[in-house]
Amino acid sequence: MPTNPTVRVRFAPSPTGHLHVGNARTALFNWLFARQKGGTMALRIEDTDLDRSEARFEDQLIGDLKWLGLDWDEGPDTGGDYAPYRQSDRLEIYREHAERLLNDHKAYLCFCTEAELQQERERAAAEHRQPIYSGKCRAIDPAESQRRRTSGEACAIRLRIPDHPIRFHDIVHGPVEFSNEVVSDPIIVRSSGMPVYNYVVVIDDALMKITHVIRGDDHLSNTPKQVAVYEALGWPVPEFAHLSTILGADRERLSKRHGATSIANFRDMGVLSEALVNYLALLGWAPSGGTREIFSMAELVKEFSLERVTPSPAVFDMEKLYWLNRHYIKESPPERIEKLALPYYTRAVGQVTTTQVGSEPAKDAAWPPEVLDWLGSVTRLLAPSVDRLEQLPEKAAAIFNYDAKAALAAPDNAEVLALPHTDAVLTRFTFKILEDESAREAKLTSEQFKKIVNEVKAETGAKGKELFHPIRIVITGSHSGP
Repeated sequence: MPTNPTVRVRFAPSPTGHLHVGNARTALFNWLFARQKGGTMALRIEDTDLDRSEARFEDQLIGDLKWLGLDWDEGPDTGGDYAPYRQSDRLEIYREHAERLLNDHKAYLCFCTEAELQQERERAAAEHRQPIYSGKCRAIDPAESQRRRTSGEACAIRLRIPDHPIRFHDIVHGPVEFSNEVVSDPIIVRSSGMPVYNYVVVIDDALMKITHVIRGDDHLSNTPKQVAVYEALGWPVPEFAHLSTILGADRERLSKRHGATSIANFRDMGVLSEALVNYLALLGWAPSGGTREIFSMAELVKEFSLERVTPSPAVFDMEKLYWLNRHYIKESPPERIEKLALPYYTRAVGQVTTTQVGSEPAKDAAWPPEVLDWLGSVTRLLAPSVDRLEQLPEKAAAIFNYDAKAALAAPDNAEVLALPHTDAVLTRFTFKILEDESAREAKLTSEQFKKIVNEVKAETGAKGKELFHPIRIVITGSHSGP
C-alpha cells in the first residue's frame, strides 16, 4: 500500500501497437518515482483512437510491463478509486466537462469546415505566418451558436486561450513559457463528438488527482494547451517532467530502422528483463557519483531522482545493453538460464526439421529428461560467451548443424587439415573412439577422452594445435570453440 498517498503518477499508453523502449522508460521512471516516494502508480489506457486501438495490444503491453518487473496500484485490471481506467469508458465524463466549459464561456462552438481551415493554413503559409486558427467563431453570439448547433449544423468545441502567456514549471527543463498567440484556440471536441487527446488527458489527470506528469518530451509542445484546460476549469496544475528524446547511433530519433525497439523484440532476442530495466534507467538519468552502471531494481528505487534527469537526448547503445545483459546472464542462477534457453534450442530444432522434411517448426519440443540434463550442461558452457540467449544455438552449431562436408570445405579449417600430422591424428583418434565401448554407447567421460587423446599424442608425435585442432574439427566442424 502507498505510504504517501499525496504523490500520484500514471502511465497512460495507447493500445495501438507494441510497447517500445521510449514508453517503457517512461513507465519505469514513473514507477521508480512512485515507489521511492511511497506514492501511487496508476495505469490508464488511452484508447480513444478507436480505429487503431486493439485489445490484443493492451494485453501485450500489460504483459510487457509485468515482464519488466513493473506493477501498479490502480488500473483496468486491478480497479481503484478513480475507475474506469480506459478512456473509451469515460466519454460521458468528457462531454459533461466540455458542456461546463461552454456554459462558463471558457469554450465556444466552431462551425468552420475542414476546407475553410485548410484555406486558412495555406494563406498563413503564403504569408510566412504560423498556421494558427484565426478565431473567427469566437465572435459568434453564444445564443446564435446554440441555435445553429440545435438545428443540426456540424460544429467542434474550441477552448478560449487566455490573453496572456502560458507558463508552467518542468522538473527537467525548468520554467517554460509559451505565447498565447502560438497556442491559438485548440479544438477539445471534434465535430464527430470525439474528444481530443489534449483535453481528455487533463480531465483524467485532474479527476484521478495525478500530482506529477512524467512523460516524453514529445509532449512538451502539447503542455500549454493542457495547462490552459486546467486553468479554464479552475483545477491545480500538476508538476511536469518531460523526459529526453531517445536517439539511435546516427543521432536520429530511435525507430524500427535502428533495429529492435519494442520490449517484445528484446525479450525474443534473449535480453533479460533486469538488464533492460538497468539500461533504460541510465537513458537520460545520471546516478549520484556518475560512474556506477549496474543497479538492481531496489537500488534504482533508492537512487532515483527526477532532479538528476537530463534534458539532453539519450543515445541508445546496443553494445552497452549487450554488455549489461552478459553481466546479468553470468550472475543469474544457472537453472534459470537453462530454462530460458530451451525455446531457442527448440526453435533451432524446428528450423532444421522444416528444412529437412517441410514440416512446421517445433513450438514446444518435449525434451526427454536426459536431453534436458545434457542441454543444461551445454547452456552452462556457452552462456557466459553470449550477448543474448538467441545466440546459444549458433554457439552450439556443432550440436544442431554438424556438417562434415562443410567442415572439410571450410577455408578456416584448411590450414589445420593440411598439417603433416592431421591424417595420422584423425585416423588414430577415430580408431580409438570406435574401439572404446563407452564411446560407442555415447557415455564417454572427460577422463576417457583425455586418455584417448594422450594415446593419440604418443602414437603420432603430434602436440599442441597439431593434435587438438584436427580433433576439434572432426568432432565439432571447427578448429575453435568452447
